[in-house]
Amino acid sequence: MTASARLLIVGPQGSGKGTQGVRIAEAFGIPVVSTGDIFRANIKGGTELGQQVTAILDRGDLVPDELTGEIVRDRLSQDDAQSGFLLDGYPRNVAQVGHLDEFLSARGEALDAVILLDVPREESIARLSLRAQEQGRSDDTEEAIAHRLEIYENETAPILAVYGERGIVDRIDGIGSLDEITERITSVLAARGLTLAS
Repeated sequence: MTASARLLIVGPQGSGKGTQGVRIAEAFGIPVVSTGDIFRANIKGGTELGQQVTAILDRGDLVPDELTGEIVRDRLSQDDAQSGFLLDGYPRNVAQVGHLDEFLSARGEALDAVILLDVPREESIARLSLRAQEQGRSDDTEEAIAHRLEIYENETAPILAVYGERGIVDRIDGIGSLDEITERITSVLAARGLTLAS
């Protein structure tokens, strides 16, 4: 039996949402739909989309809503996403929430829950600084990290307000071991009647 769950995971950089997203998706037997991963795979594969995205990123711009939306709709139309999915990185602003709503409601669907991994700003900065040292990432300077967190706070807060009004946001304490955090997430989803794949 596959469980049906249509989820969105949000959290600041360094909140562990990539790791938790994969764990939750596996527990529910649903695919993770990460816009970042899709972009990276296309760039690596040298596809037409990859070339488009590279040109945009090289200019220092964000991938436009239209293109991101198209990619997500295409991915959600694939067979493995029919009984559910976990979105990571989309929607990232209120306009994208509207696009996603339209697409899902045309299929008679809606998001079941929005998982918000709550991590204090200082903790995010500490984790990202550590990652920068371990992986030698030059883009993880303290200024760059602070700037990315600011973008996240400005863009994501309005999305959470929209989903909050629908009563589907679950705020999860993002501090603890990986297993503790996964357990917190599966518990709140179970409380919403979402059952794990057996």
